[in-house]
Amino acid sequence: MPKQQYAKPIPTPSPETQRYWEGCKSHELWLPFCRACQSFFFYPRRFCPQCFGWDIEWRQVSGRGKVYSYAIQHRAFHPGWAQETPYVTAIVELDEGPRLYTNLVDVEPDPKSLRCDMPVEVVFEDISEEISLPRFRPVLPAPRRGPVRARPGSSAEGPA
Repeated sequence: MPKQQYAKPIPTPSPETQRYWEGCKSHELWLPFCRACQSFFFYPRRFCPQCFGWDIEWRQVSGRGKVYSYAIQHRAFHPGWAQETPYVTAIVELDEGPRLYTNLVDVEPDPKSLRCDMPVEVVFEDISEEISLPRFRPVLPAPRRGPVRARPGSSAEGPA
């Protein structure tokens, strides 16, 4: 989507966040990881907020997590969202630990469709040639399969 058609605020990558946005553009979620205390963190910065260590590297994360908190927005805080109300904002806790502020997509903005601890996965919205935004959608549960029952006359029944 050309930048001039996207009416919402567009993030501006900084030196600290450049790797994060490069990953998003490739539809991958990358977060800073502290080698000293072995923990991921977010928002990106040059030092670890847990142990204040400076031995930081970037690692790809699963993009899976759960809704920690959410809000249904009925009033747009910016004119770019005016035609999309109501919409859902959320804090998602990734399986790796950090929490990200995001939008939930592919779900009705209705309390009956949302819940804390709901499993979610990342999806990306390409808003320009340079920027893709991470959004999260509910993970559909795997179909339940009951016990396999043998049909009469099959070899699974055992000896006759």
